[in-house]
Amino acid sequence: MTRLDAAFARLSTAGRKALIPFVTAGDPSLEATVPVMHALVAAGADVIELGVPFSDPMADGPTIQRSSERALARGAGMRWVLDAVRRFRDGDAATPVVLMGYLNPIEIRGAEGFARDAAAAGVDGVLLVDLPPEESAAFRDAFAAHGIALILLASPTTPEARMQRLCRDAQGYLYYVSFAGVTGASDRLDTAAASTRLRALRAAGRVPVVAGFGIRDAASAAAMAVDADGVVVGSALVAALDGAPDAADAAARASAFLAPLRAALDGG
Repeated sequence: MTRLDAAFARLSTAGRKALIPFVTAGDPSLEATVPVMHALVAAGADVIELGVPFSDPMADGPTIQRSSERALARGAGMRWVLDAVRRFRDGDAATPVVLMGYLNPIEIRGAEGFARDAAAAGVDGVLLVDLPPEESAAFRDAFAAHGIALILLASPTTPEARMQRLCRDAQGYLYYVSFAGVTGASDRLDTAAASTRLRALRAAGRVPVVAGFGIRDAASAAAMAVDADGVVVGSALVAALDGAPDAADAAARASAFLAPLRAALDGG
């Protein structure tokens, strides 16, 4: 059983929802990334989504775009990101890590070469927002050969035929984008509209369904989790970390941000 499967199985048995924070690797500093990841786990994270900095993050709003630019300026390329995962694994062998990013940095390495290096570092899944499922076979096969899940995305505008394909092919978990647009804590979040789609995906899918985009606090996390198996929070957390003067402060900010969301998901 993979780390992702084991994590969701434990949550299902306990009747709990997954809390999946997103942070950009290399921001607010290179030194803070691994301490922040550990702090998030201590505060209740079940899976870590680690953003791979990219120069043209088309699906991301300004908060994550700027964090990606800062991280790239510090030298947080793919080699550094994989090394950060490796260092995280020195202190945490259980928490799944999913890399979230774009296709170009992986194509440069080749699907097989990247999958081999990512698996060796301790990566459990990869989410590529600009890889259409119709063109994903080579990457899916290479990743699967090394035990890495290719995480797929669904959205409110996904046609029914593609939705069925996503439900059939999904690995690890299916990420439901709660509204059409870019990432960001937003007033556009409509939990009532998302609920119908989430229920349908969970009924048709073979893997857990988590909801992301627009979740910014404990209340929005708890509301979206009602009809999902978990929630992803990104931009609001990245904003909370921005400007942290050192790794210790960044870790403290991460813990302070995430703990209320964990309590809300657990009914506290």
